[in-house]
Amino acid sequence: MTTVRLVFFAFVVSLMSFSAFSQLQGIHISRTSEKVKVDGVLDDEVWKVAEKSGDFRQYFPADTSKSIVKTEMQLAYDNNFIYIAAKMFNIDGGPGSYVTPSLRRDYRGEANDGISVVFDTFKDKTNAFLFGVNPFGVQREGLISNGGDDGRGRGNNAFSLDWDNKWFSEVVQYEGYWVAEFAIPFKTLRFKEGLSSWNINFYRIDSQTAERSSWSPIPRNFSIASLAFNRELIWDTPLKKTGSNISVIPYGAAGQSQNFEEGTPKDGSVEIGGDAKIAINSALNLDLTINPDFSQVEVDQQVTNLDRFEIFFPERRQFFLENADLFSDYGEGRLRPFFSRRIGVARDTSTGQNLQNKIYGGARLSGKINNNLRVGLLNMQAGKDEDLQLPSTNYTVATVQQKIFSRSNISAIFVNKQAFQDSIGGAFNFSPQNYNRLIGLDYNLASRDNLWNGKFFYHRSFDQDALDSTFAMGANLVYSTLKWEISSTMQNIGANYNPEVGFAPRVNYLRLAPTAWYNFYPTRGPIQSHGPGLDFDVIGNEFYGVTDYDINLMYRMRFTNTGSFNMRLRREYVYLFDDFDPTNTDGPELPSGTSYGNYVIIARYNSDARRKVAYQLNTRSGGYFNGSRINLDGNVSFRIQPYGSLSMDFSYDRIRLPEPYKDADLILVGPRFDITFTRKLFWTSFFQYNSQINNLNINSRLQWRFKPVSDLFIVYTDNYFASSFENGEIINIGKPKSRALVLKLTYWLNL
Repeated sequence: MTTVRLVFFAFVVSLMSFSAFSQLQGIHISRTSEKVKVDGVLDDEVWKVAEKSGDFRQYFPADTSKSIVKTEMQLAYDNNFIYIAAKMFNIDGGPGSYVTPSLRRDYRGEANDGISVVFDTFKDKTNAFLFGVNPFGVQREGLISNGGDDGRGRGNNAFSLDWDNKWFSEVVQYEGYWVAEFAIPFKTLRFKEGLSSWNINFYRIDSQTAERSSWSPIPRNFSIASLAFNRELIWDTPLKKTGSNISVIPYGAAGQSQNFEEGTPKDGSVEIGGDAKIAINSALNLDLTINPDFSQVEVDQQVTNLDRFEIFFPERRQFFLENADLFSDYGEGRLRPFFSRRIGVARDTSTGQNLQNKIYGGARLSGKINNNLRVGLLNMQAGKDEDLQLPSTNYTVATVQQKIFSRSNISAIFVNKQAFQDSIGGAFNFSPQNYNRLIGLDYNLASRDNLWNGKFFYHRSFDQDALDSTFAMGANLVYSTLKWEISSTMQNIGANYNPEVGFAPRVNYLRLAPTAWYNFYPTRGPIQSHGPGLDFDVIGNEFYGVTDYDINLMYRMRFTNTGSFNMRLRREYVYLFDDFDPTNTDGPELPSGTSYGNYVIIARYNSDARRKVAYQLNTRSGGYFNGSRINLDGNVSFRIQPYGSLSMDFSYDRIRLPEPYKDADLILVGPRFDITFTRKLFWTSFFQYNSQINNLNINSRLQWRFKPVSDLFIVYTDNYFASSFENGEIINIGKPKSRALVLKLTYWLNL
């Protein structure tokens, strides 16, 4: 299908989606001239007169009745803050038996009690801010993008809690209920001056009943974070600009590291730098950074890699997070024209750890021009790194997004990677012939009622070689009702498509991947929903024909106690167009030009997340290339409420291959100790033993949040040889590879 036909089809579907949608009554918010004390005690005069909203509707396990537990919400504001008062009643009126995984900020998941508020400050039903607290006073804040839902109930894909900002709250537990008070600075939010209303929703998780409920009803086949169904927050007077809004976040870091493999001496360093956030207006923000340091980022969780292609790790760095979807959500799935972790992060293949590539500085402008137009511009300069063979490089990204129809948009992106050296040892100068560029156009479909979601895109890369077939195009369409979920993905990726600042694990293929699910909803019993599914995924190209396919018969269940079970029986086929070691342990390689077909069983079980001991078990077992594979992996956690948890990630793969190929028993074990002494003092230690890459990693991090978004970090990282063989003997057990200790202080200062 040509690009023109894809876009035309997208417009037709959008026009079809203009079904009637009744807007439920909103809630009014009025200015208060009295000082509001945020203490969890609702004795301020403003709460005696502020409009009160209740009548929450159940979202889980059903969506056809009022909430079992009562919730009341009130709002007010003054020149500086939005105030929220929330009162959450217990099911039996007695003392609450609340659940929290720890006292650490940014809790998520079903193993919680909590109340959250969602502000859609531009009324575009596309982007929003989320703020929440639980009965222990633990805060969370996040950003919602892409409408909060992809049509498959997968709000997690569009809901990030990595964003941090300043706001205030207090919680008090009473007999039969608990109370939360919020004070959210207008300077923390982005909004359009002059609007007389926003969109808003509240939702609650109650562990005693395993119920999730929301003020504005959300169909249970969608994500509870979906923005399509929010109600209005009506201001008594249109909002005005909040005045100057500048934040400076300096840091200082001192560290010592040593690489034992290369025999280098200890290397001590002292770094200073920082970020600044400058509000151009209430809707547009400029982020600046000088000599940024990302040493506080938690170590990535290692995986057993049996894939022929690169693994995708998400972005967590604060500088890139606000309005991140403007830059990162082009393409579909793991095919992305821009991937911010290409800037300032490189991967050490021997340890599986990510290493920093020094960044001199950068700037990032992002936000709204008007209610329908968003823009983003990023420019960063990274330093050279002789060890990683990286020249000094400039990265520039420009993006624009125009809303059309009720919730859809058209987006365009330009990416430029420009080397400033002809070689690693070359002089620091402009190198016009050493570049990689990309342009792209995406149409993002989201119907008014969320029944239709999808994406249509066309991207093209450019470099000095001026090759042909440098395109990537595709479409994804999802139709979701209470009973049916039907989706299809189509992709056509050129042989020379090369987004060096993006993520494209493979090129030169055509792909078709349709999926259909049917859902049953029992009216009683332990099962909340269940149903069968069928899908297939076919990949090929003109030269090799079909290179990969899998056909799946599936069944899934969701339990009323928050547990779930998924299973699929798969027939899969793969054609190797390159030599490949199926154990990824430097063993003998299967030759290119060979093909393999196998039957596999894939299953996952998640236990009741509210229990003190919760677990997840996964398996992918059956035929494996020309042999067999038995796999078991998962996680077990023990909650020491409210002070933290002990958990264990584990993975075991038993691979058996015929001679002369190598058998393997791959083990990955990752115990984690997450201790939260208070809501401001956290200690996390993470140990990872990975037999596949012969590495034992230790990462221990102490964090003291002495003021809002101001932290002291002490981070210790160690990598050891797990074991190695020489002349039939085991050697190097416990021999160190690398070691680092970092002390870092950050301070958030509002000017």
